[in-house]
Amino acid sequence: MSSRWIAGYAAQGETEIADAMRMRRLAESEPDPWARSLPVHFTASALVVHPESARVLLRWHQRQGRWLQVGGHADPGETDPLRIALREAREETGLTDLVPWPDVGLKHVAMCSVAPGKGEPAHEHADLRFFLATSDPGAARPESPDAALRWLTVPEARALVGDNNVRYTLDRASKLFS
Repeated sequence: MSSRWIAGYAAQGETEIADAMRMRRLAESEPDPWARSLPVHFTASALVVHPESARVLLRWHQRQGRWLQVGGHADPGETDPLRIALREAREETGLTDLVPWPDVGLKHVAMCSVAPGKGEPAHEHADLRFFLATSDPGAARPESPDAALRWLTVPEARALVGDNNVRYTLDRASKLFS
């Protein structure tokens, strides 16, 4: 169940504390908090990193019109956010050697507004974020032509994501690179 992943998570700052509280309530109140039919549902994502070069991988998300981390929805029956993030990251990057870095713990939680599209109304993702490392950054391949991938330094990535909450995820990775 998702609640064990956030139960002991130490959120930082007012916004993340409020987001984590909403996520705990979602996990406790819904039989399947991953169900895409809910107006607010869990997603799992990962910032893919190459620790040796202190670079991060961002993906162009056509629907959102911005550069973001990789990740997405649970498949039916999936409830482990780390496994979901790993599956999604492998699918979206082609990287087969991804491992949790520097450990398996959650690195950031964020509520994300999603605009309507693809037959879905506007909704929110309760996103559980991890760091996944590769030792072979050159093996990254986009899953489709409209889902470009870019390896960037943290300052370059920060410039691309602008005011999106991914900037906080990037800041946390940057501290681990130092």
